[in-house]
Amino acid sequence: MATNVEEQSTVSRPFSSYQAIVVGAGCAGATVARELAERGGRDVLVLERRNHLAGNAYDRLDEAGVLIHQYGPHIFHTSNQRVFDYLSRFTGWNGYQHEVLADVFGTYLPVPFNKYSLRAAFGPERGEALIGKLIARFGDGAKVSISDLRKESDPDLNEVAEYVWENVFLHYTTKQWGKSAEEIDVSVTARVPVFISEDCRYFTDPYQGLPAEGYTAMFERILDHPQITVRTGVDARAVLEFSEDGQVLVDGVPYQGTVIYTGPLDELFGYRFGRLPYRSLDFVFETLPVDQFQPRGTINYTVSEDFTRITEFKHLTRQDVPGQTTIVREYSKDYDPELGMDPYYPEVNEAAQSMHSAYVALAGRLGSFEVLGRLAEYRYYNMDATVANALTLADRLLEDAK
Repeated sequence: MATNVEEQSTVSRPFSSYQAIVVGAGCAGATVARELAERGGRDVLVLERRNHLAGNAYDRLDEAGVLIHQYGPHIFHTSNQRVFDYLSRFTGWNGYQHEVLADVFGTYLPVPFNKYSLRAAFGPERGEALIGKLIARFGDGAKVSISDLRKESDPDLNEVAEYVWENVFLHYTTKQWGKSAEEIDVSVTARVPVFISEDCRYFTDPYQGLPAEGYTAMFERILDHPQITVRTGVDARAVLEFSEDGQVLVDGVPYQGTVIYTGPLDELFGYRFGRLPYRSLDFVFETLPVDQFQPRGTINYTVSEDFTRITEFKHLTRQDVPGQTTIVREYSKDYDPELGMDPYYPEVNEAAQSMHSAYVALAGRLGSFEVLGRLAEYRYYNMDATVANALTLADRLLEDAK
């Protein structure tokens, strides 16, 4: 653990004496804290409600010695050179290329659906004929959404679209979101692709992999700076108050610095306009006395089971732990913070967006208060986008200070 991570009982310096307070030690908070300290020379206090760094990317060794992701699998991928170069200052990479299979009635099909999937689903001869039609219509290497395939006059192309919709997308998404087919937004359907390729990677970004020593070690290095102090086990709601005239109070004292908040806005403001809806996840870990449980890191259960997927971590981490492996099953459920659940996926709809906008407007009336990250912005960002947004915010804050 970085030497500047302090327990709640050991700190005597007043919170209000720091030039910046960052709420959250995940991707967004850690990145902006490092930039303000390193490039801006500011004394930065990072407050983290959990007892560890790294947010949902937190990983740890379990009792079997397997490096597990406590909050579900995280695979870094990006085409953003700045983000990759920035994080590479704090970690090497293990080169892992993520592949996902869908279990369709016991047959494994690569996801996104591709040439291998077509051959496995329709048989070698029929699969090749369908591949030929797809290439003739869209070109080899193209990505075609099932909504576009549905619009084609060729019944064979329609058949491909219906197969993918029914066997790869529909039931899986119903489990994931707890909604019927009629309730699933058509914009989600439009993004489901058929990839006319034999590239079975789930992501095609040029930079992919996991931190060679894990995410937690990477975040410890990011936050290991003499002008950063990290306080774990601290709920920002017990520290921050807001006056009627828009003043931010820290421990009851008017605060003159900048607050960057990465947590849920509805929670911070006492659910004044209502509770933002999320889907949560329940993770069930199991260690098994085998070298390998499944052929790929993640298997999606798209037509069976009440869980959505199983991840086997040794594929991702490339660890050598003979005779033992750890898997996790994921169960999607409605979010209820009163039961200690974590919010994962924002349920984006018009009512939720309107509610979130009201919270953003409320935050905007506060002096030197910045909203950053997937929870505060109520958007599901990949890690690279979160880091990119944090770097952009740091650029703006440091430019404004000149």
